[in-house]
Amino acid sequence: MAAVKIRVVAVGKLKEAHYRDAVDEYVGRLRHYATIEEVEVRDDAALRKAIPPRAHVVAMTIDGKARSSEELAARIEELAGRVTELCFVIGGADGIPADVVKAAHEKLSLSRMTLPHRLARLVLFEQIYRAMTIRKGEPYHH
Repeated sequence: MAAVKIRVVAVGKLKEAHYRDAVDEYVGRLRHYATIEEVEVRDDAALRKAIPPRAHVVAMTIDGKARSSEELAARIEELAGRVTELCFVIGGADGIPADVVKAAHEKLSLSRMTLPHRLARLVLFEQIYRAMTIRKGEPYHH
């Protein structure tokens, strides 16, 4: 299993303690599996600057590809063998700027439903954690 660096770039700060605590819990758990970084930015300009130039960029959009947890784990495994860094991008209330979506290598959807960006961030971190446990064959997923 190849090592991978994962960066999640999100517009806005998680101010609510329950979201912050839950995301921090998953970030802590993920440190056992990968180099993980959460980058909170203020606006779309800062979002563009926070995306590493050589990263495989995954734009989180409602019309992106829907994947099961097992499919996400397999995709991360596949990418980990080819790229050194994955960058998941979550927009703010107005979504991700169109040019960033267009430049992304792929689009991923957590749900066809509209989710508040704070909740989407939490679900994304949980699903990345779940994918890592699936890759390792650990029981969390069951």
